[in-house]
Amino acid sequence: MKAQHPKIKTQLFSCGFFRHCTRTVLSPTTPHPPPLPFSSTDPLPPSLSLDSSPPAPTQPDPPTHHPSKPESESSSSSTSQSFTQWKFALPDSPILPYPQPEPDPKPEPKSKPSPPPPISSTNLQELFHAAELQLSVGSHPEQLAALQLLERSLVPYPPPDPVCPPELMRGLVRNLKNKAGAKAATKILLALCLAEGNRHVAVEGGAAAAVVETALELEAASAERALAALELMCTVAEGAAAVRSHALAVPIMVMMMGRTSARGKEYAIGVLAVIYSGGYGEEEAAEAVAAAPAEEVARAVELALKGDCSGRGRRKGAQLLKALQDPLQERESLDPK
Repeated sequence: MKAQHPKIKTQLFSCGFFRHCTRTVLSPTTPHPPPLPFSSTDPLPPSLSLDSSPPAPTQPDPPTHHPSKPESESSSSSTSQSFTQWKFALPDSPILPYPQPEPDPKPEPKSKPSPPPPISSTNLQELFHAAELQLSVGSHPEQLAALQLLERSLVPYPPPDPVCPPELMRGLVRNLKNKAGAKAATKILLALCLAEGNRHVAVEGGAAAAVVETALELEAASAERALAALELMCTVAEGAAAVRSHALAVPIMVMMMGRTSARGKEYAIGVLAVIYSGGYGEEEAAEAVAAAPAEEVARAVELALKGDCSGRGRRKGAQLLKALQDPLQERESLDPK
């Protein structure tokens, strides 16, 4: 008959030291926990030894068998008492133990500075006179400063009157050929040409010829503004005559239709429509059609209309193609080949 060996406990808290936890209730709320009971057979812990020498590392007691309680009952009671008697101070949130920083508020979008109020006629005359002097005899920085002052004063609120002085207009025309001042000069020229009185002054100051000669050298936005001003100048008789008489007007406008955006194409087609069908006399229109290669102009207009073009540009293009068809048909009738 085999001798029964005591079963070794493998449950939680089965060592000799922690087996006393089932008999003594320890809690963080008790300031002085009661001493642990020790039997005469249990060795004292190193911390309670009377020897002053540093404690040596000790091994826990081997598990012992207590037949007083069933194995399952003692195991469950030890576990329940050990875990239920201790009280832990839980933080506010076990998932987020630390307060999260608040997100930075989105910066408010910067508002654009409001334009200055409309300038009165008296102040505008004084401004014209001061800018005229600076553009005539001033240094290069002074001329740029005068252009910037005119831009801030005229572009937001184009003035219907008074009429721009001729000398000031000639100063603007000179700056169209100046790379540093061309951008501001095109803005001022377009704002002034919105008034019909200034269109006559612009044509007399050579603005129409200057736009034709500098359009290819300007930046995209500046070129569009210059073409828009040129189309406005073509609405007066002397402006249309100046454009028709310029040898580079038609080829430059044809080239600009292939280089600019939809708005630029619209203005270039508008200038060509004025040249060929302006209604300022059949003789002038006939001379312009005879001097320009109508076939090339028609092909360029058709190509421009197939691409990106505004509605007004398409209407102007249809009128221009119609004006170009008559001389082509007459040429075909004269040449039976």
